[in-house]
Amino acid sequence: MKYLYLFLFLVFFKTAFSQEKLIDVNFKDATIIQVVTDIEAKTNYHFYYNPVLFDSLHVTLTVSQQPVKTVLESAFKNTKYKFAISGDEIFLTKDRGINTDLPDSFFNDNAIINTSKSATDSFADNAGKKAIEATTENKLYEIGTGTGTLTGTATLSGYVRSAKSGEALIAAGISVPAIKGGIATDQFGHYTIRLPRGRNTLLVKALGMKDAQRQIMLNTDGQMNIELQERVTTLKEVVVSADRTQNVQSTQLGVSRLSIATIKQIPSVFGEADVLRVVLTLPGVQSVGEATTGFNVRGGAADQNLILFDDATIYNPSHFFGFFSAFDPDVVKDIELYKSSIPEKYGGRLSSVLSITSREGNKKKFTGSAGIGLLTSRLSVEGPIDSNRTSFIFGGRTTYANWLLNLLPQAYKNSKASFYDLDLGISHQIDQNNNLYLTAYISNDNFKLNSDTDYSYSNKNISLKWKHNFNNRFYGALTGGYDNYQYNVSSDANPINAYKLKFGIGQFNLKADFNYRLNQKNLLDFGLGSIYYKLNPGENVPNGNASLIATNIVPSEQALESALYFGDNFDITPKLALSAGIRYSIYNYLGPQTVNYYAPGLPVTTLNLVDSVKYGTNHVIKTYSGPEYRISARYLFTNDFSVKAGYNTLSQYLHLISNTTAISPTDIYKLSDPNVKPQYGDQVSLGLFKNFKNNTIQTSVEVYYKRMKDYLDYKSGATLVLNHHLETDVLETRGKAYGIEFLIKKDVGRLNGWISYTYSRTFLKQDNLNEGELINGGNYYPANYDKPHAVNFVGNYKFTHRYSFSLSTFYSTGRPITVPITEYYLAGAERVYYSDRNAYRIPDYFRTDISFNIEGNHKIQQFTHSSWNIGVYNLTGRKNAYSTYFIEEGGTINSYKLSIFAAPIPYVSYNIRF
Repeated sequence: MKYLYLFLFLVFFKTAFSQEKLIDVNFKDATIIQVVTDIEAKTNYHFYYNPVLFDSLHVTLTVSQQPVKTVLESAFKNTKYKFAISGDEIFLTKDRGINTDLPDSFFNDNAIINTSKSATDSFADNAGKKAIEATTENKLYEIGTGTGTLTGTATLSGYVRSAKSGEALIAAGISVPAIKGGIATDQFGHYTIRLPRGRNTLLVKALGMKDAQRQIMLNTDGQMNIELQERVTTLKEVVVSADRTQNVQSTQLGVSRLSIATIKQIPSVFGEADVLRVVLTLPGVQSVGEATTGFNVRGGAADQNLILFDDATIYNPSHFFGFFSAFDPDVVKDIELYKSSIPEKYGGRLSSVLSITSREGNKKKFTGSAGIGLLTSRLSVEGPIDSNRTSFIFGGRTTYANWLLNLLPQAYKNSKASFYDLDLGISHQIDQNNNLYLTAYISNDNFKLNSDTDYSYSNKNISLKWKHNFNNRFYGALTGGYDNYQYNVSSDANPINAYKLKFGIGQFNLKADFNYRLNQKNLLDFGLGSIYYKLNPGENVPNGNASLIATNIVPSEQALESALYFGDNFDITPKLALSAGIRYSIYNYLGPQTVNYYAPGLPVTTLNLVDSVKYGTNHVIKTYSGPEYRISARYLFTNDFSVKAGYNTLSQYLHLISNTTAISPTDIYKLSDPNVKPQYGDQVSLGLFKNFKNNTIQTSVEVYYKRMKDYLDYKSGATLVLNHHLETDVLETRGKAYGIEFLIKKDVGRLNGWISYTYSRTFLKQDNLNEGELINGGNYYPANYDKPHAVNFVGNYKFTHRYSFSLSTFYSTGRPITVPITEYYLAGAERVYYSDRNAYRIPDYFRTDISFNIEGNHKIQQFTHSSWNIGVYNLTGRKNAYSTYFIEEGGTINSYKLSIFAAPIPYVSYNIRF
């Protein structure tokens, strides 16, 4: 009864002592700020609103002696704007109103909440299986049916999506003060969390989105989807996002995550936002030189990186001689690079995993974007096929670069180059528990360098994924697909010598991944998968009827790589967490194939060949298998400081055979067989992670030591193309790599960016006399990609919402090379004497890029949004080495350096979104 007396007293007091004031207004094309300022000056009311939501509202109104409520009703008539009055406070909103009335049973002592249908504006019921769509901040959502008791825990799951596009938000953080913990959404935007029954508050944060709260009454297990609004930040605003604590609180080491928004800020050659160029700015990641998109991670070779685009393997991630990466920035959503603590579900490579996730497409309306630059143009469109259930995204790029090649020296006048790539993604929600994702990708490059030889290479990928929720704590994803990479070299200038050289590798893959939330402390991952390889090592055939070229075909190879894995992320205490797992891989080399066998204990040469055995189709010729261990631990000293340690082992059954330092379209892949063993590696790492200034500045220091075994290097004078016994021209080496990485990163405020420094060394050793040839006398020698020092700086400064400036600076030690030292005569012939393997280095690398970014106006209600990107690549005009070579001239061997970008290169690009 005391609540009733209090309520009656407040009603009487308000009626007796408050009088609604009548005001006059005269607005002519007034902004919301002018309207609010005028009314506040004439009344005791105070307004609360977001000015950004009202930037397109203009009010023309004249009224006399009317209450404020009538004035606002007239001002907002026939618009999407709403208002709510509570006491002397007025709340202005757009699209959604605020309910300031209490439920009918609020003063009922026996009632906790009101679940009647008449109160749906304040409460939502989740008695059925359909997930609640939690879209409103000040609403209490009831999960499950009330049981009369609120003891114990229950599981809440669902998706976090963008309210504007309906796309899933990856790595969105959900924290719950009641349990002093939280989780992050996975690659599907899905979350599962165990909470105490009863009233809970969920704090939801995601990069680029407004922070949100959701109030829930958790009775039993249930599902709740959360939509977040995009954030329009002010220049002085500091945004504390959940992903800024992941570097400290997660158990993973050597993991970097980048958003496409960050990538588009960084200057790149010819103004084209480039995924792999930004990856190269991260600590521990380097390339062998100018204009190469192959990259080396912590002392690993370029082929030791697994590059995945929506779980499809990309073998050659470059376009246009390596100047552009193969990924359309308008289609990419999220990038994760694992240098250490590689999850158990990944395998088959020794150094790293680069996982690139594409966008799902807008589920609510049709949108698109386009861009035009000096060398490339691109277009992407997206939208719903079936509103809120099915969406698509399609993107394409092409080039018109021949005009640039015509500007090169005379030696390249007859050169040409072109490329294109196409992306298609379709996302379909069958029902609440089943989703389908289809991704298709194709790329193609053609070029000629002032010769009669044409080169072309292409990637073709398709994958289909089915995600199924078994219950709130358990879901799985079944993925199948086909990946293909091939290149062709041809010449027809001379019909008699005309030829076609082909190479290709294809793989069919099928895998099942499962995720089970055992309890609040244990998250289990397990699964299995297989990859069937079909490899064409090379074929040279006549090009035309007049060609006299003899057909030369290296027999194809087949293999099956399978794996089982299991892992557990275990929070032992609030401060100590452990991630441990095991992956067991099995590799079968299959027929049909003819295998050479050599005399044991002697060098593998054709002179020591003792037998050749022919095996039939699908015969298991050789099997390799073994466990791979993944373990990492984190100790949290404070919420912003932690120490981590990790150890992992990996196996690689696929080898890249190349005598060039950079990835080339004519490189050859080789499957492990009885004569070529799989590569094996292990790595131990230790890291310190500390955040400053409310997690707005991230710092880290990581040290690592890596060992490699059976990495293939080539013999001097090796023949790699169309080699029917490749094992006689390669050597199995041992390797070691070690280093230390520093990172300071600030990604909020007017000034943002990062600086990284890496000291790393990589050495190989071949001291087995049975291999026939000792390199450098059996001592360690630097690998081709050994670059001890690397410093990268990436900075962005926002002058206003529309204008920003970006600066990038890169320095690294020059890579090692083997050089001819002198000439000598032996047996009446002139010969060249070379230095020890990789005993010298090319000049150090240095480059500075700048760009000025101009955004269009930020009005929300307009059809198109445009932007300009103006910049200079290689501002200082440094002549960095693209390649080095040696020519004998007049009895003397002279060295030369070829520089592609030997002068500052200005660029401009125009982009539009609609």
